[in-house]
Amino acid sequence: MNAEVAADLLVELNADQTRLLAVTFIDNSGIARVKGVPLDRLAEVAQWGVGFSPVADVYLLDDGFTESPSAGGPVGDLRLLPDLGELARLPAQPGWAWAPADRVAQSGVPHPQCHRHVLREQCRRLAAHGWRASMAFELEWMLSIGDGDEFIPATTGPAYGMTRMVELSDYCVELAGALDAQGLHVQQLHPEYAAGQFEVSVAAAEPLAAADHSVLARQTIRAVGQRHGMRTTFAPSVTTDGVGNGMHLHFSMWDGPRNLAADGDGPFGMTTQWSSFLAGVLDRLPEMLAVTAPSVASYMRLQPGHWSAPFQCWGPENREAALRIVPGASGQWTVAANAEVKTVDATASPYLVAAVVIAAGLDGVERELTLPPPVEVDPGSLDAAARESLGIERLPTNLAVATDRFTRSDVLRAALGEHLHETLVAVRRAEMATFADADDAGIVDGTRWRH
Repeated sequence: MNAEVAADLLVELNADQTRLLAVTFIDNSGIARVKGVPLDRLAEVAQWGVGFSPVADVYLLDDGFTESPSAGGPVGDLRLLPDLGELARLPAQPGWAWAPADRVAQSGVPHPQCHRHVLREQCRRLAAHGWRASMAFELEWMLSIGDGDEFIPATTGPAYGMTRMVELSDYCVELAGALDAQGLHVQQLHPEYAAGQFEVSVAAAEPLAAADHSVLARQTIRAVGQRHGMRTTFAPSVTTDGVGNGMHLHFSMWDGPRNLAADGDGPFGMTTQWSSFLAGVLDRLPEMLAVTAPSVASYMRLQPGHWSAPFQCWGPENREAALRIVPGASGQWTVAANAEVKTVDATASPYLVAAVVIAAGLDGVERELTLPPPVEVDPGSLDAAARESLGIERLPTNLAVATDRFTRSDVLRAALGEHLHETLVAVRRAEMATFADADDAGIVDGTRWRH
């Protein structure tokens, strides 16, 4: 089937003077790795894929690699099989198109550490309950000018200020146009809090497409910035004294046309199923951090007062709660109500983020968990005794603690599979060792331009 689709696409792409296809996957350090394929090989690659060593499973963010019982070493091969249904032309890279890859063995069976395969399996579990999820990733990034590796904000305007949009007016117009041309419908594009920082939200989609869209949007943002003489970073910590970049996940759950986040008798219109799903996510947040905030630098961002939500609690429109409930405007609540996991940044694989959220939520449904009372104040403003009385705990403050919790998680081990679970642990520990002797400045310098 891929070969038939490729033949039709080839006619269209040749007419657009497209010459190369970027076939990407996200590795276990959160970096997009790629093989470029000349367009005249499209039909062949659509059917048989293009080779990539399985050692990529243990790549680190600095391009070193480690090993695990399931991965490592120079022996073997995998095929990157492009999903042509998600192929997009890249307006900011004339002559290029892009497609996300499924990683498969040479026999054609899915590689157990393929992130897209893992997410598909969790979506199948959700479908077995008769439900589907809708998801969208918000992306934050910072723009720098200058030739070196130092971060120099590309704008001088204030946080959320129109001045920034004026200073980078042409950039914003080109970016919005490029995203729209790729089928990523922009909901909002605006300056954020930190110096040189912007955020974009695109329309929600089913989980696999939402993760694909996150990957495509990041590469488009980077390419448009480069065309305007700016360098882009999605790193969770860009300077040692400022807030960093997040990649928040919004999600809702549907039973046919019914939004389970908004069509019930519970608080804020929650159904019982949705409440239990959220309770499962909330319960598993500490162990999920090794997936959603998987870098050493992630924990420089997850600080009280940074609106990064470092507390294990939930609340309506509470941006310092790790799980934020978004009821939506009064006239749209039946379609717009959703939840947001705020403890996510772009060092994470969006595919695995979506997968562990579904797995944790379904665990909550299966255990019939209930949510604790909502928190409607900044949990950081409460003293330790008050937080304890409300059952509010601080989430892990470093990657070592988060990885330890992840290591012991049977739910996430089952969701990700034994091979991927143990490889993620190996990669996390190797990256901790990489930065073991680094101070905050060294951690920031070592990660600023990697994602």
